[in-house]
Amino acid sequence: MDIISKIKEGLGHFSPAEEKVARLIIAELSFASSASISELAQRAEVSHASITRLARSLGCENVRDLKFRLTQSAAIGERFTSQDLVDKEKISHVYASIQEILALNAGLIDEQVVEQASTAICNTRHCLVFGVGGGSSMMAQECQNRFFRLDVLSNAYSDPMMIRMAAATVNKDDVVICLSLSGVSPDVMDGARIAKEYGAQLVIICPGGALAKMADFHLPIKTQESDYIFKPSAARYAMMAAVDILSSEVAVRNQKRSKEKLRRLKVQLDQHRDKSSNMPPADKRFPLGD
Repeated sequence: MDIISKIKEGLGHFSPAEEKVARLIIAELSFASSASISELAQRAEVSHASITRLARSLGCENVRDLKFRLTQSAAIGERFTSQDLVDKEKISHVYASIQEILALNAGLIDEQVVEQASTAICNTRHCLVFGVGGGSSMMAQECQNRFFRLDVLSNAYSDPMMIRMAAATVNKDDVVICLSLSGVSPDVMDGARIAKEYGAQLVIICPGGALAKMADFHLPIKTQESDYIFKPSAARYAMMAAVDILSSEVAVRNQKRSKEKLRRLKVQLDQHRDKSSNMPPADKRFPLGD
């Protein structure tokens, strides 16, 4: 149960005493989650029985259950429940947060680990990439986008059931790249566990934690979330940098094969763009596959 949503839905339908408690909880969630029933009753100017009745109205077993659910909601942070409006940040703050997260992560990845991971990828029959959620699923697709052009057979998976099925099909020494901005994604952890059971080597890009401990090659990242919740997390740039570090090393180690694939890409893309471009060939320094 999302207790805060339940309370907000009930506003205007509770009894007057229950309404007082409900509005107090919304306004002062941290206090309500930590206060005793006596303190809560005193602050709301109601009886203990009113709090018990509110708990039952919300579908809680008792006041203790209500308090437990409030504690869970408070742990998420008041920045998500505060009624205060905040000023928008300037455009420059977006660039600043990206610079900060990249500076925080600079030098975090061990070069020797990258070399070992890239060697495994160059030698593998098949490279699978797992990532779920907004940031990690996008980066999983980016991984595939990086590797196919380097002559590395790769497939990205973001659907939880497909991750489990794909993990179950790996052969020994296949490589599975696992991406997680939190390091605790249950679906990615399940995929990693299954793939490891069947002998795959795991390259894992995530913060330290349970998922990182499963890695054969761990490329660590750090995240840094601010109280300003309306801007997308800059943490995905740290993961993108890690993916670029890994793919660049793969490209160099695999250069006899990758250079030819990149040449073919360049030829075909230039021919495609020539249909509408009047630029001379020497000036065509477009990104490979924009």
